[in-house]
Amino acid sequence: MNKKELIDKIAMDVGCKKKDAQAMVESFAKNIMNALKKKDRVVLVGFGVFDVKHRKARIARNPQNPSQTVKVPARNVPVFRPGKSLKNAVK
Repeated sequence: MNKKELIDKIAMDVGCKKKDAQAMVESFAKNIMNALKKKDRVVLVGFGVFDVKHRKARIARNPQNPSQTVKVPARNVPVFRPGKSLKNAVK
């Protein structure tokens, strides 16, 4: 399912215009991104947790030339951990 299909599905489920559903989806994504930029957690009970994890700097191998090493800088990465209800729904 892509973004357009999700918007269509939400519009049908909620009974609103596609334009309104698009605004809802974009607002949802924007608010999660803004929270993660501030390094806040977003917890949707039953669905999952969006969080930011810090990865330390490390030395890695160049996959095209394994004899070379590459420095990978430290960075923050977004992570998602599914909740119990989501895990059970996918089983």
